[in-house]
Amino acid sequence: PATASTASTAAATGPQGHFQARVSPTNGSTVGVGMPVSIAFDHPVTDERAVEAAVQVTSSSGQRAVGHWFGPSRLDFRPQHYWKAGSDITVTLRTAGVEGAPGRTGTQDETVRFHVGRSQVSTVDARTKTMTVVRNGKVVNTLPVSAGAAATPTYDGQMVISQKLPVTRMDGATVGFTGANGKAAYDIPDVPHALRLSSSGTFLHGNYWAARSAFGAVNTSHGCIGLRDVEGGGDPSTPAAWFYDHSLVGDVVIVKNSGGGTIDPANGLSDWNMPWQTWVQDS
Repeated sequence: PATASTASTAAATGPQGHFQARVSPTNGSTVGVGMPVSIAFDHPVTDERAVEAAVQVTSSSGQRAVGHWFGPSRLDFRPQHYWKAGSDITVTLRTAGVEGAPGRTGTQDETVRFHVGRSQVSTVDARTKTMTVVRNGKVVNTLPVSAGAAATPTYDGQMVISQKLPVTRMDGATVGFTGANGKAAYDIPDVPHALRLSSSGTFLHGNYWAARSAFGAVNTSHGCIGLRDVEGGGDPSTPAAWFYDHSLVGDVVIVKNSGGGTIDPANGLSDWNMPWQTWVQDS
């Protein structure tokens, strides 16, 4: 469980003449090995060098974290390889008095600390329709899945769980899936065990509406990855419940053989899809 840090994790809308930053993950969090430090600014930054110099990210493992800008309002930090399990990360934000854009200065002087838990990297093979869960270097489970259909494939690449939702509504119209009549291609109000993998709507979630025989046999979704579940998500023995209960925000989910193309590094927390040389070239 996470506890909110001070101003850095508050909804950030600073007064005229100032800018504020929101740091993720939050102070006191325990996260997976793939969790980048992601800093969102409430106003566009034009002096990226000055603002980046006011942020320091250090790890107890000694890994070097480097910053990369995804546009003027988002600065992420990550090491070359996933964080080492069990390490502690410290983010110092010293933007007070730093001019991030003409006439707009920072106000913050604070520290955010979080812990990296055990390593868990899961690989979804859309061809074999299975997900292999590797924890601390050992396979702990192999689960049958149903990924994106041929016409609506799941993204390939390294994705990171950014949000855990016990239940959520999934409305196709919000992510561009509508029928000829303009109505949502699907609207499911109670999708259980939902783990967000992208900002564009990719989830790994429980699925109670598909036949049990579909999992491990056929890809049927609009791009999400489905695990067998029950309506209401109340059965802890289902694959979806097991994976949800054994996942942290920051865990890595790799998808391969989907045919959907590699996810953009800026889509969600997909930073790891950018080659290291590209990541560091503007630092």
